[in-house]
Amino acid sequence: MKQTPRVAQTPLPAVSPGLRRFLYATAAVTGAAVMIVEILGARMLSPYIGTSHFVWTAQIAVTLVALACGYYVGGRLADRSQNLSVLYWSLFAAALWLVALVKFCEPVSYWCLDFNLVAGSLLAAALLFFVPLALLAMTGPFLVRILTADVDGVGGQVGRLTAVGTLGSFVGTMLIGYVMLPLLPNSRSMQLTALALGLLGAVYFLVFRRRAAAAAVTVIALGGATWLAGRAGPPVHAHATEIFSGNSPFGEIKVFDYNPSFRLYANDNLTQNVYDPTRRQSAYLFTHMLAGLARAYTLDVRDVLCIGLGVGLVPMDFVQDGARVDAVEINPAIVPVAEKFFGLEPAKMAITIDDGRHFLNRCERQYDVVVLDAFLGDSSPSHLMTREAFQAVRRVLRPGGTLVINLYPARLEPGRDFFPASLVDTLRTVFPGVRVHEGANQLFIAATDRAQPEFVHAPDFARMHPAIVGEARAAFANRIYLEPGHGQVLTDDFNPVEFYDARNREEARRELLRWAKTL
Repeated sequence: MKQTPRVAQTPLPAVSPGLRRFLYATAAVTGAAVMIVEILGARMLSPYIGTSHFVWTAQIAVTLVALACGYYVGGRLADRSQNLSVLYWSLFAAALWLVALVKFCEPVSYWCLDFNLVAGSLLAAALLFFVPLALLAMTGPFLVRILTADVDGVGGQVGRLTAVGTLGSFVGTMLIGYVMLPLLPNSRSMQLTALALGLLGAVYFLVFRRRAAAAAVTVIALGGATWLAGRAGPPVHAHATEIFSGNSPFGEIKVFDYNPSFRLYANDNLTQNVYDPTRRQSAYLFTHMLAGLARAYTLDVRDVLCIGLGVGLVPMDFVQDGARVDAVEINPAIVPVAEKFFGLEPAKMAITIDDGRHFLNRCERQYDVVVLDAFLGDSSPSHLMTREAFQAVRRVLRPGGTLVINLYPARLEPGRDFFPASLVDTLRTVFPGVRVHEGANQLFIAATDRAQPEFVHAPDFARMHPAIVGEARAAFANRIYLEPGHGQVLTDDFNPVEFYDARNREEARRELLRWAKTL
């Protein structure tokens, strides 16, 4: 049988063992950088656009398109020229871009707020992260071309490089998730990632190309850009003084002294509570409504479970009445902040760092009151608002006990009321009695095992902060009824709240961010 002769391959210059090891290290570092930029990018956008599935969908989609473009361009460039300098200058350009986006993330994100959530998320992710991710993606096909001596070995070479790059991605994921996000500011994490990429170029030019000048250019330019990016320092506020700033697994925490009698707690630039240090009380309505409704609807409040610690003002309200309080908080970084700045006394309650659903599923205790005030950014976590979640709550409530929920934002106009209508419909499948009180753009819901719950204790307005007594009187009196059928029963299997409530949350976030800029 006649065989077709194999076309001769033009041999590539031999790759030394040292350079080969360095190229594999390059694949690992760039693989790690891709995952760090993808995850950290979503976190850097979250103070402005939020953490909904829209934001993560946009970030993942932009990452995938950027990687596809980078693979294509990297392969074409490698076929034209096997000059590794092209690759390392590309990595240096990616590093400079990452340093620059630290500076431009805020103005770009604020500009994207003028678009709806879907378009704004995609646009912000594309403008900030497409270019560096595409440049990083060029590494794989470029290295395959350089390291593959003939066609017979291409499969093994692709497999090895892919494995090394994937292991690098694993390490990057672990680093950003368990080390960098909890311990470092987002800006510093991005700058360190850029530094690692810049050092790759510097080492290549200095060690393998003997070009000290090129290596010096990469180090000096990257160092200078990093210095310029951080030169402005923390923002100056017209009416507030920033007294604390720190990263956490669930967003950036900031504390401000404001105007000058109040103290603000902000998560990802969104104000979550206002505290009066002199009176040691919250000056926000929801704090007093949660504790006040629990007392009003419950005969005897001895044991309380608070799902969501916040800065501890609601749990401390119950502690001061002599109740035994268990508080569940998913963010460990908030506890020392609450203790230092907001009067939390951890020794007077049992604080568990856990997810609310996980705690409920394992809980063996019984409570007179459960306060559901888990809140992050512009909304409540959806998995705590399902039929199964409320069944878990009812299991830990004593007969006559009360579940109290703070719901924000809450729009009741037809076509905008899917979340509150669905939440109430879902509660009615678990609790015989559901009462809804309306406040300023928020609802306060009490659910009990009594079919027609009424106040068993009159609200005590004297114990509330003077700034909100008028609002509290109106909210206690303003009891509304939501007609069934405007939403749907929410379950663990099907819970489309983030989709249908996106417009409301987008508007609430935009309003809070614009107010934050006036501080």
